[in-house]
Amino acid sequence: MSAIESSFNSRNLNPLDIYVLPGYTVEVFAQGLNSPVSMVFDEDGSILIGESGEVDGNARVMRLRNGSYEVVAEGFNVPLSGVNVLNKDKYVSHKGLITLLKEDGRRYNVISGLPSLGDFGNSQVEFSIDGKMYFGQGSATNSGVVGPDNSWTAFHPYFHDFPAEDIELVGQNFVSYNFFSYSPTDYAFTGAFRPFGTPNRPDYVVLGNLRPTSCIYRSELDGSNLEVYAWGVTQPYRVKFDRFNRMFATNLTYDVRGSRPIKDCPDEFLFINHGSWYGFPDFCGNLPVTLPQFRPDVGPQPEFLMSRHPMIPTKPFAIIEPHAGVRGFDFDYTQKFGTYGNAYVALSGSIYPVTTGGYPLPGVGRRIVRIDMNDGNVSTFAINRTGLGASFTGGGGFERPMDVVFGPDEAMYVLDYNMATPMNPNLYIPNTGVIWKISRT
Repeated sequence: MSAIESSFNSRNLNPLDIYVLPGYTVEVFAQGLNSPVSMVFDEDGSILIGESGEVDGNARVMRLRNGSYEVVAEGFNVPLSGVNVLNKDKYVSHKGLITLLKEDGRRYNVISGLPSLGDFGNSQVEFSIDGKMYFGQGSATNSGVVGPDNSWTAFHPYFHDFPAEDIELVGQNFVSYNFFSYSPTDYAFTGAFRPFGTPNRPDYVVLGNLRPTSCIYRSELDGSNLEVYAWGVTQPYRVKFDRFNRMFATNLTYDVRGSRPIKDCPDEFLFINHGSWYGFPDFCGNLPVTLPQFRPDVGPQPEFLMSRHPMIPTKPFAIIEPHAGVRGFDFDYTQKFGTYGNAYVALSGSIYPVTTGGYPLPGVGRRIVRIDMNDGNVSTFAINRTGLGASFTGGGGFERPMDVVFGPDEAMYVLDYNMATPMNPNLYIPNTGVIWKISRT
């Protein structure tokens, strides 16, 4: 049964509601978590869990050891996006900051001032054999233009996307209702890579920024020598190295929203090359957003924002369906779970109607997929038997898988977000986050 026997009963849990490939079993390992987004095994075999704080406002790091929870540290900026550990030092990623948490409880903000005031923040750090740490930084906007979908402008009216290198813009401006005005007939003209209400002129050059959005950073473990490793990645949710020290990243791409909606752009599993540009805001994968397939049902065909591009982006290593919600992932380097070296990715699913243009897409994501690292082929490994999230059907399976980690026992552990309320898919019930365990029989 479960590693934790508890009285949490506000979420129906039934491993039999999850279909997994033959030869594997599913069980509930732990429950009662609040907005869990990240987990990692500590050197002592315990599990460190990062809770974002988006449900209860308390962003914290929890430890699961011998069937019991303990609070390691709390009071971080919301949202907390990840925790990782190296030589007993814990690195906590939360809004705008990377905080080093020592074994004795002391805290040091080794990196601060990250451009995380917009739609997407900075991700969990990852360590490489070069002795450095790497992490992703998401974009400020959906596709390069601040608009009515960016509620954060009320608090940060001058914030916007920043490129890593100098770019020249076409000069296109986007018209939207001016929500800073009291007049219902007042409209604003906003250019790409500019604050809301600030237009661009043709051939306007935006200078590269030392703290850009939509990129992957590298630094020393103490936060010094911070530099851009790669850029043009919309939302690099998680970065990780394989056994050949190659970097891969899950990338959440454009939505059908805002002043520049883009339809049907698939999520991506990227092989990251040092110094490369990955297309934000003018390409989806290696395809230009000017293709008819990316035109929204309501709205014009997206046009290029940049008059010249640094390069033609390379094709993603693997392509995953639009709005699948790619999250944490891990490589299988066990000896008995499955084919050695394959990657497994948690898919949280779409957030209706914010990311989908009004289409609920309940059958997208909400599963674990397997990526063949020989050819990039993507296949479903574990999914609810209904194909839908648990809150859609009242079932006892996955709600929103957020992370996948292989444990020292060579089993797979899946971190699952809180249960949504039946009447509101974006309102979550406290203390209903779960860890599932999938083992080879």
